[in-house]
Amino acid sequence: MPTDPVRELPGARRHVELSHVISDGMTTLPDWPGPRISDWLSRQASRDRYAPGTEFHVGRIDMIANTGTYLDTPSHRYADGADLTGVPLDRLADLPGVVVRVPAGSRAVDRPLLATYEVAGRAVLLHTGWDVHFGTGRYSGPEAPYLTGAGARWLVEAGAVLVGIDSVNIDDMRPAEVGTRPAHSTLLAAGVPIVEHLTGLAALPPQGFRFTAAPPMVAGMGTFPVRAFATLPG
Repeated sequence: MPTDPVRELPGARRHVELSHVISDGMTTLPDWPGPRISDWLSRQASRDRYAPGTEFHVGRIDMIANTGTYLDTPSHRYADGADLTGVPLDRLADLPGVVVRVPAGSRAVDRPLLATYEVAGRAVLLHTGWDVHFGTGRYSGPEAPYLTGAGARWLVEAGAVLVGIDSVNIDDMRPAEVGTRPAHSTLLAAGVPIVEHLTGLAALPPQGFRFTAAPPMVAGMGTFPVRAFATLPG
């Protein structure tokens, strides 16, 4: 059952869910395999291991790292870059955030749009609205919004510490452009992590929130799904 992305918590803060649900067989990227979710130990089978009335479930998931909403670390692009174990938590958790509202119908997020925002020391979240197409053929189509190379360079120069987008890729996915990847190359070379396939950014204010997208510490992995969320004051 769908739930409100803004969940009231004890105290004065609220959390806003910014991740897609990972489900069995889902599509994140076209022609890339979806996750397979199954039982490693079912509840029924566990009854033979434990005392009467005591049972457990242990699940299993087989998936590629680029599934759902995920984080790109420098080693995703560069062989000598930091992997999931090498990116410090102060680049991933409780970051001051800013939302860049991309005008409807715009594809290229470029320097002139970004230059009106204060991004130094912040997680910069590009709100394109393209997440409404997630799971459909249009999501990866030629109209998908993206960050330009010049925009990525400006974000690095201006001091952004993380960049996220609610589109299929932070780079242009059109066939003529798909091999160049200037946004990935620029941001990850500067040690700026990327979060792709965000959702729910419409629920955030322009600023005044904290952003978290922390993956598990898996050695040798450059990308992995995250539970991305924002924390707002009451």
